[in-house]
Amino acid sequence: MTKHFPEIEFKSADDDTDPTALVTKALDDLKAKIDTKSADDAKLKTRMDQLEAKMNRAGHSATANDQTELERKSFDAFLRGGPDKLSDLEQKSLAVTGNTALTPPEFGKEVLKLLRLFSPIRQYARVVTIGAANVQYPRRTGSTAAVWVNDTDDRTESEPSYQGVSITPYELATYTDVSNQLLEDNFYNLEGELASDLGESFGIAEGTGFVKGTGSNQPKGLMSATGIAQMITGAASGFPTTNPADVLIAMFHKLPAVHAQNGVWVMNRNTLGAIRQFKDGMGRYLVLDALAEGAPVTLLGRPIVEAVDMDDIGAGNFPILFGDLQGYRIVDRVNFMLLRDPYSIATKGQTRFHARKRVGGDVTHPDRFVKLKVSAT
Repeated sequence: MTKHFPEIEFKSADDDTDPTALVTKALDDLKAKIDTKSADDAKLKTRMDQLEAKMNRAGHSATANDQTELERKSFDAFLRGGPDKLSDLEQKSLAVTGNTALTPPEFGKEVLKLLRLFSPIRQYARVVTIGAANVQYPRRTGSTAAVWVNDTDDRTESEPSYQGVSITPYELATYTDVSNQLLEDNFYNLEGELASDLGESFGIAEGTGFVKGTGSNQPKGLMSATGIAQMITGAASGFPTTNPADVLIAMFHKLPAVHAQNGVWVMNRNTLGAIRQFKDGMGRYLVLDALAEGAPVTLLGRPIVEAVDMDDIGAGNFPILFGDLQGYRIVDRVNFMLLRDPYSIATKGQTRFHARKRVGGDVTHPDRFVKLKVSAT
């Protein structure tokens, strides 16, 4: 009688063959099969690794690049044809709800890059993303104080004091109209055109808000915030005719060293044109152009940030701010969302795209800034 198992064959005791030899041979055969299979698996793995390396060298990574390409194509299809033109996978990649879509990360990065061109404060301020209707930060208004004492003297109590700074994101919105014929033309770079338009319009609005915003339904701007120290030029309508640069030197030293070392000068281009003419006692210009490509223009060793929304030099104006812009907080609540409206101006053969985001801003550390007022007293 013979019994069969998956890899080992046993025979009854009346067989002339030695049972031990049978078992040994069966085990050897099984080991040989396992070794062969392992070698085949190793060859297959090596081959797969070689193919993956070849794809990566050719720029065809099968991970993040595939997802980015899917998002880009899905967004392009949404812009041109709306949600009905998207598959279920494409809709999920964009988080489409009706005619509204969250813009993909690559599109958002392109718009953000353009935002910084028009809104330079965003480059230097502290920017955070929040998930609530507002956010509150503690701001210290008083510190503990140590007092010298003898060994048995009574100790003096002191304690820090704080106040809350609440920053609320407000909605920023615009729209742009695109011809339906352009939407139908695949060679037209629709994504790049929208990124340019939105980056410019949102950047201009943000720049004004971060510099002069009132805090009412818009960010509180640097020049509108309370608690920032100010200095005067000493002349009614500009700088003194004698040693005008002394005012700027005094501004620089008005701040503690830790903040001045991280400070930047904020002014518009007209003011910069006037400041460029200031010289020190040795006849050297205070404003120095960058020696390396991409480096900033500097005044007293610190970068100059051109902000078009700053005042010109004039009676009662505040044309210059100096300080550490990390003391200004920008909060982003909602990233760019795009609503495709094919109905409102359909009679004109156009589709309207509504864009919106929510952003807020305020000074969290007024002690890091000093501003200059044009005034005689």
